[in-house]
Amino acid sequence: MKNNGRHLAIVAVLVVIGSVVTYYLLTAIYKLPTAASQQAGPIDTMFNAHFLAISVLFALIVVFILYSIVVFRRQPGDEEDGAHFHGNAALEIIWTIIPLVTVIGFGIWAAFVLRVVTAEEPNELAIKVTGRQWSWIFSYPDYEDVGLTTELVLPVDRQIRLEMESDDVLHSFWVPEFRVKQDLLPGQMTVLRITPNLVGEYKVRCAEICGLDHANMLSNIRVVSQAEFEQWLADQSVSIGNLSLVERGEKWATDFGCIACHSIDGTGMAGPTWQGIFGSEESLEGGGSVTVDEDYLRRSILEPGAQIVAGYQNIMPATFEQQFADKEAELAQTGVDVDILAELIEYISFVGQ
Repeated sequence: MKNNGRHLAIVAVLVVIGSVVTYYLLTAIYKLPTAASQQAGPIDTMFNAHFLAISVLFALIVVFILYSIVVFRRQPGDEEDGAHFHGNAALEIIWTIIPLVTVIGFGIWAAFVLRVVTAEEPNELAIKVTGRQWSWIFSYPDYEDVGLTTELVLPVDRQIRLEMESDDVLHSFWVPEFRVKQDLLPGQMTVLRITPNLVGEYKVRCAEICGLDHANMLSNIRVVSQAEFEQWLADQSVSIGNLSLVERGEKWATDFGCIACHSIDGTGMAGPTWQGIFGSEESLEGGGSVTVDEDYLRRSILEPGAQIVAGYQNIMPATFEQQFADKEAELAQTGVDVDILAELIEYISFVGQ
């Protein structure tokens, strides 16, 4: 009994040391990015608790195994059979009940954390998020003068309600520094609440494999002070009517996600580059060729599957005509008349010469 007590005391000390070392290694190897939202706090606490539980369980198993191998190994010349013993009912009950209670406890804790990170606060700012292959589009319905943007600008220390929807396939909105993420579904709005609390620049990425350029589905996020946010809103409110046709076309190319697939500098992307394309002769899938003029650009935008340039697939949405009409009607209510398709073609012609 005296020896048993000594062995258990040594093992207990080794388990504590092993747990500490393992916890340190886990938190060093799997270091979490900077926390930049209120929601990150309780989530990080859960992460650390998981690391601690993993460390203790790992140390319990490994220390007992290694200690037994070293201390109770068969000595040279010992040919006797080991002592026969039956199982220990009390030990089996303990190692069944403790993991069960631990798992149930983590489940209850997780439900509480989920309620905390999804709780609604007064005066939240609603922002609409549209995901499409392979870009993010944002709009601010509380501020009618702000158009569509490809950059998400957020005021610090204010809860944000992201109302999200996909134009095509499954996407997932994820900013590691905010910790929370949410899938975007075609035809169904999902909601994600975040309260950024650290001024800085971050990246939103898609955490759901969504096709060829999934890895490049990135957008900038800027968390700014309230004063900077109000200044940004004012800057965004510049009347579209004051822009030239090419400037408007550049805005539509950004707002409707065209630049997610078409470069203007010759870079290869999911769609043909616009550099030098206007007036060129392009081979088509299935044979034949076409001259890239205004008529071809118009047809390609409204009927993207009609004449596909060789070497590319048709991944463009076939809904641009309706999207353009909706936006034109919205702007008409503010006294601004635009022709989005014509202005977009003007821009493509300008950069494609």
